[in-house]
Amino acid sequence: MNDYLVKALGYNGQVRAYAVKTTETVGEGQRRHQTWPTASAALGRSMTAGVMLGAMLKGEEKLTIKIEGGGPLGVILVDSNAKGEVRGYVGNPQTHFDLNEHGKLDVKRAVGTEGTLAIVKDIGLRDNFTGQVPLVSGELGEDFTYYLVTSEQVPSSVGLGVLVNPDNTILAAGGFIIQLLPGADDEVITKIEQRLSVIEPISKLIQKGLTPEQILVELLGEGNVKILEKMPVKFNCECSRERIANALISLGKEEIEDIIQTDGQAEAQCHFCNEQYHFTETELRELIDEAK
Repeated sequence: MNDYLVKALGYNGQVRAYAVKTTETVGEGQRRHQTWPTASAALGRSMTAGVMLGAMLKGEEKLTIKIEGGGPLGVILVDSNAKGEVRGYVGNPQTHFDLNEHGKLDVKRAVGTEGTLAIVKDIGLRDNFTGQVPLVSGELGEDFTYYLVTSEQVPSSVGLGVLVNPDNTILAAGGFIIQLLPGADDEVITKIEQRLSVIEPISKLIQKGLTPEQILVELLGEGNVKILEKMPVKFNCECSRERIANALISLGKEEIEDIIQTDGQAEAQCHFCNEQYHFTETELRELIDEAK
């Protein structure tokens, strides 16, 4: 089953909900960056959150998530858009620790807790919208919950999970966001809180084969979910040879000439997808002609 996200309403429009399976998407990130298990969990949780937050956007809008927690993992950077496309990387992909006291990957130790979670939204206006909050746990699910509640003033619950195989590949990944809409009554809030307190970890539900639709039923109860939209999800990077060439051209004739004299060629690597681009001396001289 390919990765996908569902948008839904619950309890006759009192609740907005998102659920997503991201196993293949996170797996592509793991493969491209060769992340070790704890780094995979941190990157995967962040990418999963990015997919769901991106699904709240419209048209060509997009957002960037930047998490700097002061931990050995370094910065986490994720880009996503309204089309279910996401990409991301971490500063130190080969970060891993023993399991924490709960028998889970120690994401908090990798990410750190002395820092911030920032989200920049490009919604097509002259100025981007930026929201930033201090990290409250480093486990990331709680941190995205705090962001939505504090920065966007929407009572929310965010669940994120990644399970890693012994060979470092991704076994299961996914997430959910539940948001209370204005006017949600106390009885609905109590029911949701009760379900959230007993539900299995989201990654376990994905591993068992539950679909995003079924996960929302687990969260909100049978008969309380109205699916609005289903959207495919994938790892997608916007880098290309043409973009890199244009970046080189923008350096100008003298800079490109200097590269030729110093190295005889040019190598460029995309941080987000690790794709490498090689330009020979002949190709660089063609770029100089274009730069003129």
